[in-house]
This record gives sequence, C-alpha cells and structure tokens, in this order.
Amino acid sequence: MHTTKFTARVAKRSLAIGKCRRWNSTSVDPPPAGGHLPSIATSQILRTTRDSALRTPGLSFMDEDASGPSTTIVGGRETRKMNTYQAVRDAMSIALQKDDTAVVFGEDVAFGGVFRCTMGLSEEFGRERVFNTPLTEQGIAGFGIGMALMGHTAIAEIQFADYIYPAFDQIVNEAAKIRYRSGGQYNVGGLTFRTPTMSVGHGGLYHSQSPEGFFMGASGLKVVIPRSPIQAKGLLLSSIRDPNPVIFMEPKILYRSAIEQVPIDDFELPLGKAEVLVPGSDLTLLTWGTPVYHCETALHMLSSPAPSLEPLVPASVRSAKIELIDLRSILPWDVETITDSVKRTGRLVIVHEAGMTAGAGAEISAEIQKRCFLKLNAPVKRVTGWDTPIALQYEKFHIPDAIRVLDAIVETLTY
Repeated sequence: MHTTKFTARVAKRSLAIGKCRRWNSTSVDPPPAGGHLPSIATSQILRTTRDSALRTPGLSFMDEDASGPSTTIVGGRETRKMNTYQAVRDAMSIALQKDDTAVVFGEDVAFGGVFRCTMGLSEEFGRERVFNTPLTEQGIAGFGIGMALMGHTAIAEIQFADYIYPAFDQIVNEAAKIRYRSGGQYNVGGLTFRTPTMSVGHGGLYHSQSPEGFFMGASGLKVVIPRSPIQAKGLLLSSIRDPNPVIFMEPKILYRSAIEQVPIDDFELPLGKAEVLVPGSDLTLLTWGTPVYHCETALHMLSSPAPSLEPLVPASVRSAKIELIDLRSILPWDVETITDSVKRTGRLVIVHEAGMTAGAGAEISAEIQKRCFLKLNAPVKRVTGWDTPIALQYEKFHIPDAIRVLDAIVETLTY
C-alpha cells in the first residue's frame, strides 16, 4: 500500500519535472553567472593590455638617463599584471629606491599592513626606513610633519580613513599651513598620508567612510583618490614628489578587484587633473574612486535596460551620449575640465559615496552653477551616500549604486 503511494508520488514529480524541462526549452537562456552588466573585473575602463597601459593619458616616464619626463618613448617598456595594492607597493618601492631620505611608517606597515600594501618593503629597505608606529593617528601625523621639516620624504599610513580624524588638527592646522606661516622659508612638501577609504560592503560606521570632503577647505593640502592600479602608482609617485602635503586615499574595495597591466618603470600622472573616460555630448557624469565602476554599469543600463527596467527608462534617452569623468584630484579639483564639459552637455550629475551635506559634490555643484548657469538645461544633480552613519548591515543601500545613478541620469535628461 505504502509502496504504491510512494510510486505514484514519484510519477507525479517526474511528470512535473518533465513539464518544466519542456517549458524551459522554449524560454530565454539564463544570464551568465556574472550577469550581462560590466563589473569591476570586466570593466572597459581598466587597461588590460600592454599597449593600452603604456598609452595611458597624461602618463610621464621619469627616466634617469633622460633630460626630463618622457611621454613618447614606449618601445621596449614592460608592463606587469597588478592589482591596486600591488601597484601601491610598487610605487613606494620605487620612491624608497630613488630617494634615500624616504621613509614609510604607520600601524603594522613593517609586516605588510592590513591590506598588504607594504608587504616586503621592510625586508627590502630595512626596518629603519619602513617601521611600525604606536596606534596613534595624531602621533603619526605629528611625527610625519617633523620628519618632513627635517628634510625627509615621509610616507605615513593611516590604517583606515575613518581614523584620520584624531590627526585632523595636525594635518589641517599644521601641515597645511607651515609653508604659509614660514613665509616660504620651510615646508612639509615631502609629506604624504596614505589611507584606505570608501565602502567595503560590511565596514559599517568605522570602516567604510569617505572623509575627503572634510579637507576641501584646508588650503595647502592636496587630496587624491585613484580608481585603478595604473592610476594608483602614477598618482602616488606624483603625490610623494609633490612640493605640498598630500592625502592619498585608496578605495579599499579596489585593492584586489581592480587589475591592470601596469608599466614597471617609474612614471607619474598629473595631480589636479581630471580624466575623461567616456566622451559624450548630452550629460556630464562626474565621480571618483569606486563609484566610477557603478557609473559605468549605469551607462550600460541606460543604453540597454533589462526588461524589468524598460518601463522606467524612456526610449528617448537610451541613445544619449554620456560623458563620464574621473575627477581623481579632489583638492585642487579640475575646474576647467568640468566646466568645459558641462558647457557642452548642459547637464551635470555628481556621484560620491560620502554624505550629501557639505560633501565634495556641494562645492563642485556650486561652482559649476555659477560658471555654467546660462548653459544648464537642468539643475545639477547629486547622487551620494545618505546623511546617516553607515549601517552595520545592508551597506549596499547606503552607497550610490548603479540603479540610483541611472535614476539620476534619466531624471536629469528628462527634466
């Protein structure tokens, strides 16, 4: 009796499975595991070939046997596949090798640091040049200022950007002002603060903040945020050699996810200069750091929306040409490039992970509204993190993801 009932249930299940299989045979193929949209790993912005890496816009090779920086000699140069933390490490290795006064210090840097950016440097250059400090960000900053005043090239690491606030007084009230207060007689131009920044997906209120906007009013500082390995190496070497103190913020989620072919030679990229990644004529999309890749995804969603998004993306805007710009330097920011772009497109959307109130986007939007007022076809739109502490859960809902960027683009184009 029980066997008969069991056999009947098996037969019904087999029939149901057969029907499902017949239905699936006529349905649309499932998407690939990674989805159809670009991710950081498949981004078209990343330079994954030797030729494209060597022809990075603005790249200048710093050859010892040349009379000055070279941007034209690329024959015979080599590249190596690196992720972002390896490129950061490579930049510091070059700086230590070429500058005997250079030192690297911070919490745990001697064994490689929590993100392994200084891995092997203490063994390569000695513990007197790459060394640990006590767990005091204010002390690290003050020590770095003293080293730079004595003529050293000081490369200080603040283990997380979230903990840079105890050093705020030393950085803003001392490092930024020393050249001015001395009348140019002495300075701390050889001082660079490296610090991981932006969300990591589960960092919460103390490990996923984006504090770049807090430094925008500190005249005398420079603030730089790279988006990829090539950018990290070139911009970091420029920061280390710049005659001003620099805060170099490295998006932590990109340490391992962003991978490029990186020139192994010594090269620099210009500070204070934005880069146009995708040219366009209908809207300017401005961002920096990790959101660069969310914006790239949003552009794909705009031109080819998924069936579930088609009702929300009017056909009239799907062919819009969006100009995507990576700001790179937050202070000073490239006013000319952004102004020229907005005057052509008539629209601006700014994306950053920090909160909206008094964020970097507020200063940029105010300046662009002043300079481009008569050219604007829509108000400047900001897509940012929320004005709340970053939650311990559901961090993805705090950051400006591709859906929120897409919504802002559509709203601005249809204004």
